[in-house]
This record gives sequence, C-alpha cells and structure tokens, in this order.
Amino acid sequence: MEEGKTRQYWLKTMLKISEPVIKNYAQNKLLKSIPLEFHPDRKDYILLEAIGRTLCGIAPWLENKKVPEEEKEVQAKWRELCRKAIANATDPASPDYANFTQGYGQALVDAAFLAQAILRAPTELYKKLNDVEKENLVTALKATRKFKPFVCNWIFFTAIIEACLYVITGQCDMVRIEYAIRMFEGWYKGDGLYSDGQYFHADYYNSFVIAPMYYDILKVFKKENDYKELFEKIKARASRHAGILEQLINSDGSYPVVGRSTSYRFGVFHALSQAALEGFLPKGVSPAQVRCGLTEVIKKVFSAKNLFDKKGFLTPGIYGRQEKMAEGYISVGSLYLCQTIYLVMGLAADSKFWTDKNQDWTAKKIWSGQDVSCDHAID
Repeated sequence: MEEGKTRQYWLKTMLKISEPVIKNYAQNKLLKSIPLEFHPDRKDYILLEAIGRTLCGIAPWLENKKVPEEEKEVQAKWRELCRKAIANATDPASPDYANFTQGYGQALVDAAFLAQAILRAPTELYKKLNDVEKENLVTALKATRKFKPFVCNWIFFTAIIEACLYVITGQCDMVRIEYAIRMFEGWYKGDGLYSDGQYFHADYYNSFVIAPMYYDILKVFKKENDYKELFEKIKARASRHAGILEQLINSDGSYPVVGRSTSYRFGVFHALSQAALEGFLPKGVSPAQVRCGLTEVIKKVFSAKNLFDKKGFLTPGIYGRQEKMAEGYISVGSLYLCQTIYLVMGLAADSKFWTDKNQDWTAKKIWSGQDVSCDHAID
C-alpha cells in the first residue's frame, strides 16, 4: 500500500469498527442495537465493555492536533460523538447508563479501559465535558472502588482508574497504585515479560493489559512520586515486548493464535502500537516496518467473511465469525479491545511512522531471504 494512502486506510477501518458502538451510544440506543444473543448472560456488562474498549483505542486520534486537513472535519464530528457517548454511559438517568457497580467485578475491568482512554485524551474526553458530565464520570469511576480485584492483571485496573482520577481531579488512592507496582515488580520474569499473578501464562495479556497499563500509570506518576528510574526500567521492558510482537507478524499478516482472549483480534498488538505512538520502539525496529506489518495484519483480519454482522457490529472470532474461539466471559462488547491497534493514529500525519518509505517487517525479511540480525534477550 502506498505510504500516502495507508493512514486513510487505517482511519477508514478504525471508524468502521467504531461506528455502531459510538454512534448508537451517542443517541442512547446502544442497548437496543448491540447483539445480545451471543452469551446473553453478559448483558449487564456489554455497554461499558463496548465503550471503554473502543475509546481506549481511538483516544489518541481524538486528541491528535496534527491530522491532515481533510481529516479534521471527521475528527471534530467524532470528538463530539464520543463525548455524548461518555455522557450517556455515566448518566444514571440514561437508558444506556453503564454498569459500574453490579456483579463480580467486570465493571472494574472496563471502567479501567475507559480510564485509560481518558488518560490518552484528557482534553477531548474530559475537559470538554460540561460540569454535570464531569461529575457523573468521576462518580462512576469512584464507584468501582467497591470491587476487590483478583490478584493478577486486574490490580492494574484499580491502579489505572486511580491514575485517571489523579489527572482529572488531583486526588487518588495511592495505595492501590503502589500495590500494583509492587506486585508486578515481583512478577517480572525477564525479557520484557511478566507473569499474570503467581504463574506465567502463555497468552497476550502482557500486551492487552500489563505493559500498556504499567507504562501509562508510571507516565502519570514518574515525577510526583520519584518513579523516574522505575519508569525508564519498565519502558525498556515494554520496548522489548514490542519488538517480540513485531517479530510475531507473519509475512502474510497473520500471527500466532495462542492463549485466552484471542477474539480480541489484532488487539494483541496493543503494546506494539503503544511503543510506536510513544516513541520507544526497540533499536533496529523502524516505524515504517511496524506500519507495514500492522497494516498487513489489519488487511488480513478485514479480508475474512463475516467480520461484521448485518448491523455492523463485530462478530466473535479471529478470522471472521468463529464463536468457539470466544470464552464464556466474552460478549460482543468485549471484542472492541481490537481497537488498541489504532493507537498510532495519535501520531502526527507528518511523522516518520506515516511518511517513511515502505519497509518489510522482520518475518517478511526473513522469509524472502533477506539477511537479518539475530534476536537476543535484553536481560
């Protein structure tokens, strides 16, 4: 794909995925519209899942002040839609009021993704809300403090909500943040990877949650609490993990399907897209090769039949509709964590990521016979 057209393709596919969630939520029609037949027992969580995960991925684009001229009108429209969606999700009088308090704790998970979205777009998703909408949002986030997280990646959910509250209100519960940091330092296993609790899991949760949330939390507190040295340490680990993810992109745009929650599709590249957005890709991995590799991933997923249902919502699966690939805790709303691949839409349109000439990614280099330097662990 030509360099100049790649960003347009990313924007088109990002908004195609986002449209049924955000537009329906902005009109208070999401609960009436989103499919509830798949795992109907997840109905109580589906709204917050859908908005939290969608916004978590598209937030950097909403906040981006350096988009192409022809993109500005679309961006302005979507900023307004997303604010309306947040307002409806957090208004107790709304028919689409999301569940922030009921159940075993799933609300904590998706309030965390919403909080991460706000950290990534504080101006567009918080500061431009009116006073009542701000108050409702803060109240909703604080309400999740009732949940005791499982001792695994869930402790980052409590921590990132507190980080968000600190940014938007100036106050938070530092105990929840320090607990998460202390536990995950003990769970670091080396070479950019953490166990998810006591045991290491062969899955993508280091990318779905752990590396991105750890980075975003410490980015907030690196100055206030003298975490600067730790921040640089975890950034180096996240950089290594991003490099591993880049190597997992096969030459045809497919990637290994392993572990739980793989129906989040190309959300498995959350940490790689974050590294490209924040500028800490590992040495030897260029922005252009990441762009080309991830573009091929998006094209591969979009080439499947039945990726969307008749209303435009995502279907459960990886390559099209594959319901057996989705665990019992997956709803249609859960699937929108795939949007985290689009974090790089927060990069300026004239950045190297978008403008450098096309370059093969690691697997394509190797399997076309190019001579590539061998890989090494960082520890």
